[in-house]
Amino acid sequence: MRQRRDAQRVSLRHLAKLTYYGKSYLHELETGVKKPTAQVAQRIDDALNAAGELAALAARPTIGRREFVAAAGLAAALPHTALSAGNHIGPATAGRLAERTARLRRLDNFLGGADTHHLYAAEADATTRLIQDGTYSAAVGRQLLVILAEQTQLAGWAAFDAGQHADAERLYQTSLAAARDANDAALTGNAYAFLAYQQLASGQPAAETAAAGCDAAASATPTVRALLHLRAAWAHAVAGDAPAADQQLALGTTCLTEHDDRPEPDWVYWVDHMEGEIMTGRCWTVLRRPMRAIPVLERALTRFDDTHSRDKALYLSWLADAYVDANEVEQACDTASTVVRLAGGVGSVRPAQRVNAFLNRLEPHAGLRCVVELRALAAEVSTRSRLSA
Repeated sequence: MRQRRDAQRVSLRHLAKLTYYGKSYLHELETGVKKPTAQVAQRIDDALNAAGELAALAARPTIGRREFVAAAGLAAALPHTALSAGNHIGPATAGRLAERTARLRRLDNFLGGADTHHLYAAEADATTRLIQDGTYSAAVGRQLLVILAEQTQLAGWAAFDAGQHADAERLYQTSLAAARDANDAALTGNAYAFLAYQQLASGQPAAETAAAGCDAAASATPTVRALLHLRAAWAHAVAGDAPAADQQLALGTTCLTEHDDRPEPDWVYWVDHMEGEIMTGRCWTVLRRPMRAIPVLERALTRFDDTHSRDKALYLSWLADAYVDANEVEQACDTASTVVRLAGGVGSVRPAQRVNAFLNRLEPHAGLRCVVELRALAAEVSTRSRLSA
């Protein structure tokens, strides 16, 4: 439905006029919050000239997120099959592992850590056994350590997203050790950045750990340095240090404008100017500077795809917080309603935590109609998510 709309340049507002359905309802259909009836699907199909394609898709049985992972043929780790052919590991096997890890990394755009954690952890375990049991050259050994460092960062991030913080920290420490052994400065810096996020989640100061990441990767490619400076900015912002956060944001956004002949690693494929804007807005939100935060978040999030539902829900939750700080409670509730709809059924604990924290902030405004409606929506979506889990 989204692809059809984009191809024909049909906005949701215009589609609502064509179909006589509400814009909000169409948004819920497009993002998977609700499933269309056959009649609804046919009307949308007709409006978008889809020749029955959308109606046919809507008629298919719904597949769950975990079933999707299995159906995609991603559940069996490649290293097992590599070892079955013998213990010697060559560059071709390492290359296939790197390509597979890159493919698996893209799942994080659409699935939460509760869905991907075990898959990512199984990949890391299999690669560990490959390193322990296989024979290979020094160059291939370094490649395998780099892959292991990437996989344990992925698995750690998924564990973090699923709320399994002890497991996340263990995996990040493993990643740090593998990155150091591989002499990969960029991955070493990123391991520190992940550990800093883990410290923040447990209420510990993280600025020094984040700074260690920037220092370790001081000679890395521009996008890697941009990511690490932006994450350091977040650590400073959470600590309430606005000057240090502003300095790191400036360094990160400057890195995004630099050019370098060296190829960027695949694990920063998602870092761009929009990410810089979003992190800037998040930092100013947590620092309670809504007039700085709101314009940059609004600008960035209008371009952020709803199909990345977990991340957009999280980013919009910071915009909702900024609206509250600006005393725009109705606008905050409207934004938070989108957060709730996007986050429904996502395999991540973080959007629900953000929604609960936001609802607590609204206690002084509990009597407002928009707050009452938001609480009712949050309860409805939470119940529906539990029933479909």
